[in-house]
Amino acid sequence: MDELEKLLEKAGTLGASYAEVLYQRLGSEKIEVDNKALKSYNSESFNGLSVRLIHEGSLGYASTSHITEDGFEKTLERAVKGAKSKPTKEDKPLRSIDVNVVDMVFPMKINPLDVPPEDKVELALDTDKAAWNDDRISATTTQMRLMIDERLFISTDGAKIKVVSPLAGLGHRSVAEAGGVKEALWDSWSMCAGYEFIKHQDWNKFSAEVSDLAVGSVTSKTTPAGTYPIIVDQDMVGLFLHEALGHATEGDTVVTGGSVLMGRFDTRIASDLVTIIDEGTVEGGYYNPYDDEGVKKNRTVLVNDGILKGYLTDRRSAEKLDMDSTGNGRVQDFEYSPLVRQTNYYMTPGDHSLEELVEDISFGVLVHGRGSRGGQVDPGMGTFTFGVGPSRIIRKGRVGELVRGVVISGSVLDVLKAVDAVGKDFNVKTDAFTACGKGGQQVRTGMGGPSIRVRNMTVGGR
Repeated sequence: MDELEKLLEKAGTLGASYAEVLYQRLGSEKIEVDNKALKSYNSESFNGLSVRLIHEGSLGYASTSHITEDGFEKTLERAVKGAKSKPTKEDKPLRSIDVNVVDMVFPMKINPLDVPPEDKVELALDTDKAAWNDDRISATTTQMRLMIDERLFISTDGAKIKVVSPLAGLGHRSVAEAGGVKEALWDSWSMCAGYEFIKHQDWNKFSAEVSDLAVGSVTSKTTPAGTYPIIVDQDMVGLFLHEALGHATEGDTVVTGGSVLMGRFDTRIASDLVTIIDEGTVEGGYYNPYDDEGVKKNRTVLVNDGILKGYLTDRRSAEKLDMDSTGNGRVQDFEYSPLVRQTNYYMTPGDHSLEELVEDISFGVLVHGRGSRGGQVDPGMGTFTFGVGPSRIIRKGRVGELVRGVVISGSVLDVLKAVDAVGKDFNVKTDAFTACGKGGQQVRTGMGGPSIRVRNMTVGGR
């Protein structure tokens, strides 16, 4: 800490009107088992820091993994040089923020990096073997991911913020073959927690269920194409909102004109049943109480009863939009400069049971997120296409047979305006295996919500 504070002091002597340092230390492990045999065990540990400063109205940035006095000074000099090289000056490059001094460590009982490797490998092997519960299973993969991310932010304003976020997860993929058809299905479960999360789950049951769903999918029919009512379950609604709407609410995208939501502030963009939140700490989500610019991440209401009430901002976009920063300036790691990123993005629950959501549908589809295949989104046009997981037909108010290859597409605003019922089920999930990509950076997020009913949506099959 003393060395970092000296670095900030020197920034002032070099003419910086403001300076900040982000120090990061990350430890992680990844174990992979293929077809009942250990494929790899990777362990990684690194640390480093970045310096960002304002010099005569320009922002300068530099980073280093050389944790020495010489490394620090050279990094500071590069940041100053970078600021001086910019021809464009700004009266105020960054929005002013409150100064915080906190030390926040997410509680964990067992440090996952201290658990003997043989114990972790044995659990992963057992999980993978349990997935071979049907002759139609032709291949399996099990992965375990463990990490602890420690970040320390200090600034010349007096901020001192330490955040430690552990993350543990296990994922499994089963491939089923039948009748010349092959279906692969992946699912994972992750939590911000220590190894106690891994230790106390029934992962054999988890992988067996993935295999059962893969077999059920490979032996099912494809869904009929058309436009009809659908129910989006709580797993899929999180991914849909994050991708189709979340990126459009990011302030830097709004500033550059790349968002379908530009100019729609305080207007209706969804049904009055829809309220959408971005929050730094929520049960099941990723632990992100402060962003990487020293801003406290409070509960940001983006859509309230269908009305667009806000955007996500970092300090730069907040200044351009004349708003306060919402605490969404995040970096993948110390080597990058902040971008506007989501934290835990979700819809609030309603008061309908699943049975009530289904009962009024003559023919439709219950869309599941488990096993979803991702898709394409255009935040500027507000359009999307997603390949969802194995889903179920709804007939005469009852949930029926499984169907595979389901694809949903349309305009996100049309879909949100067509929401006519919201479930009371609710959860938010994070993921140790995938992260949100933007601007060449990957960050951990959470997403979720309740099941929702949409009056009509375009559904196709592959």
